[in-house]
Amino acid sequence: MRPRPKARDNGRAAQAQETRPRPSRQRGDVEELLGYYRQMLLIRRFEEKTAEMYQRAKIGGYCHLNLGEEATCVGLAAGMQPNDYLFTNYREHGYALARGIDPDRVMAELFGRETGVSRGRGGSMHLFDVDKRLMGGYAIVGGQLPLATGAGLALQRTKQKDVVVCQMGDATTNIGAFHESLNLAALWKLPVVYAIVNNGYGMGTPVEGGSAVVELHEKACAYGMPGVEVDGDDVLAVRDATREAVERARADHTPTLMNLKSYRLRGHSVVDPDRYRSEDYLRRIRGLDPIKRLADELRDEGGIETRTLDEIDDEVERVVNGAVEFADESPEPNPEKLFELSYATEVPNQPSALPGQAAWQ
Repeated sequence: MRPRPKARDNGRAAQAQETRPRPSRQRGDVEELLGYYRQMLLIRRFEEKTAEMYQRAKIGGYCHLNLGEEATCVGLAAGMQPNDYLFTNYREHGYALARGIDPDRVMAELFGRETGVSRGRGGSMHLFDVDKRLMGGYAIVGGQLPLATGAGLALQRTKQKDVVVCQMGDATTNIGAFHESLNLAALWKLPVVYAIVNNGYGMGTPVEGGSAVVELHEKACAYGMPGVEVDGDDVLAVRDATREAVERARADHTPTLMNLKSYRLRGHSVVDPDRYRSEDYLRRIRGLDPIKRLADELRDEGGIETRTLDEIDDEVERVVNGAVEFADESPEPNPEKLFELSYATEVPNQPSALPGQAAWQ
């Protein structure tokens, strides 16, 4: 058995804490910032409740949380137009909420209920809503990249003005599908924005332990596309960078690679004990909490009272508790309809029987 590696600190948190500049650009108006604050807080409370429900065995399977990455979820969604398409990896609850999907339906999906966004068939890693153009979370690392690139090709061929945003984790930049997808997007001029949510670790491996190029946006230069680094803890920075990349893709089909630097406050998944990150590192990244950062800005620069923020918190708590109640009371899927959603349209000889049943039933 290989020895457990010593806890590592890749230095990103310390550097960010010491050198992060105050934004010099125009900040959003107070009402806009309050809206983003509410969305980020909804994701935080939803994910905290999700962890609790998992521990109570209400949620099964794999489950990955956006705790600490709320600014990337909200900023990315805010930079897109409603008709743009979003493909994500398996850490996608926050993106579903940021795209405007009802928290009741998201929680019901986590519970595996018929009222969920994927009618209980997908669970945590496979949220999907065609109306909100969330085209699914994907459990295989990088599985969404070829699909998102293909969607960009379809938009180009049909001369539509919509754009595809493809979210991924930092370790995804090391697999073949990443390089193939970016190469084709640049070669064929596809309207795709590739958004790396770089939380510093691919599971337990730090970025510098898995990638020869540590500044991940620099990988864009191999394909002649823009590569931008973004402060992923600043919701407006994420929004503005996304908006610029999306509109560039819409105007002349130039793809972009974004490196959104953020931090996850918990382990890779809800069952990850997170022993590979030092206590000092965890203490520092908690000090970079994007929600606290926005709350401080609202108080210091927007004149918002703490009481107002507390009221938002209370309202969000009611929404999340209501989502749990809705999911608990929702029906389980009918096993006899297991194959009902196997295909988007009817196809010859599609399966219709459960294992062990006669094929003609």
